[in-house]
Amino acid sequence: MSYRVYLSGEIHSNWREEIKQGSETLGLNIEFLSPVTDHDSSDAAGDQLGQETDSYWRDHKSSKVNLIRTKGQIEKADLVVVRFGDKYKQWNAAFDAGYCAALGKPYITLHSEDIIHPLKEVDASAMAWAQSTEQVVKILQYVLQP
Repeated sequence: MSYRVYLSGEIHSNWREEIKQGSETLGLNIEFLSPVTDHDSSDAAGDQLGQETDSYWRDHKSSKVNLIRTKGQIEKADLVVVRFGDKYKQWNAAFDAGYCAALGKPYITLHSEDIIHPLKEVDASAMAWAQSTEQVVKILQYVLQP
């Protein structure tokens, strides 16, 4: 069985690589999709539409260009993993989870126990809450078993 998994959220740690490596070690047939994970490139996604002196308009244009990619990849995915890190607030990840919920797309949240409360609505629509990349890989292994 072939599967597409979109890896959404936090871009400041190597959690994506851990999931990819764990899945590869188990021989899981998964195509991984993700947003642009280079922060500067993501912030500059709309710059080709013209320079802005106001950061609001720069962010506005870049978020829309990024959303072209994000929406398309979430729609193509069979499952989405949404990672919420400890260092920054990932509002974009919460938006991705909401989009999944609206589409009826299954998603797994990945975050530590200390942010359960602020994510209670996001977790309520998730198919699972994982606290480690190892747990995500075990779920993927289970879902893909013959």
